[in-house]
Amino acid sequence: MTFPSNFPNSTVAIFGEVLADVFPDQSVLGGAPFNAARHMQALGLHPVMISSIGADNLGDQLMVEMDILGMDISGMQFDPIHPTGQVKVLLENGSPSYEIIPNQAYDHISMAITHETVVEIEPALAYFGTLAQRGMESRLAAEQFLRDCKCPKFLDINLREPWYKQEVIEHSLVAADIVKMNDGELQVLASMLKLTGSSPQAQAMELQKRYALDLVLVTCGEAGSWLLDEDQHVSTVKPAVMEQPFVDSVGAGDAYSAVFILGLLKGWDMQLTLERASSLASAICSTRGAVPLNIDFYRAFKEAWNLAA
Repeated sequence: MTFPSNFPNSTVAIFGEVLADVFPDQSVLGGAPFNAARHMQALGLHPVMISSIGADNLGDQLMVEMDILGMDISGMQFDPIHPTGQVKVLLENGSPSYEIIPNQAYDHISMAITHETVVEIEPALAYFGTLAQRGMESRLAAEQFLRDCKCPKFLDINLREPWYKQEVIEHSLVAADIVKMNDGELQVLASMLKLTGSSPQAQAMELQKRYALDLVLVTCGEAGSWLLDEDQHVSTVKPAVMEQPFVDSVGAGDAYSAVFILGLLKGWDMQLTLERASSLASAICSTRGAVPLNIDFYRAFKEAWNLAA
C-alpha cells in the first residue's frame, strides 16, 4: 500500500482490549490499544476506541476518564454479563510481567456494532492487536473490522502467554500493512513461523516478504528501535535520553505506536518519526503505569513538534 503524504483526516479506528492494569499498590486503566488511543488523543488525533466494558465500577471509571479526556465514545460497547477486563501486573526491577484474566468484556466485542462504527467514522488508519482476538466472538468482530476498514492497517503484535495462537497471528499479518513488535516477540515469531534469517533484520525481511507487509517496526528497549521499509532499507534510532529517573517500562511500546501513527498521518520524515516515537516512549518510562494522568505531560512534545494546542 502506498501511504499518502496527507491523509484525509486524523481519525484512527482502534480495535482491542480495554482493561485495568492491577499493580501491587494501585489499579490503572490500560490495555495496549486503549493506551495508544489516549496518547493519540493527547497529541491531537481523533482515536475511536472499539471495545467492550462491563457494567461495573471499572467500566464507570473508564467512561469518566474518556469524558475528561474528550475522547470519542461512539465505538464503546457495554456488556451486562462479563466484567471489564483486568490484568495483574508484577514488576521485577521495573520490568513488567502480566497475569491476564480470561473471559472479560473485551472478549465479547460485537461484530454487528463494530461494523456500524467503522462504516460511520471512515478512518484514515486502523490499529489492531492480537490479545483481543483470543475469544471467538471478538475474533469475528476483528475480522469484520479489518474487512470494513478501507485504509492502512497497523498491527501491534502483543504476545501474552498463553493467549495467542499461530492461526490468529498469521491471519493478522495477512491483513496488516504495518506491523510493530518488540525484539522478544520477533524471536517468538521467528520460531513459530520458521523464519530462517540469521539476524533479526533478515528475519524481518522474510516476514515482510511472506506477508506482503509495507513496514516492519521493531522496538528493542534500551537498545533503541529499527524500521524495515518497503525497499527493505533498515533505519535505526537509539533510545532517547531520559530526563527523569526510570520507574517502569509499562506502556512505553504503546506510546511509541501512537507517535509512529501520528508521524505517518502527518507525513513526517520516517527517521524523524522514529526519533520522536523514541522520545515519548523514554519519557513514559519515568511515570508509573502506561499513560500519565496529567495532560500537561504532553505540552513540551506538542510545542517541539509544532502540533496545535
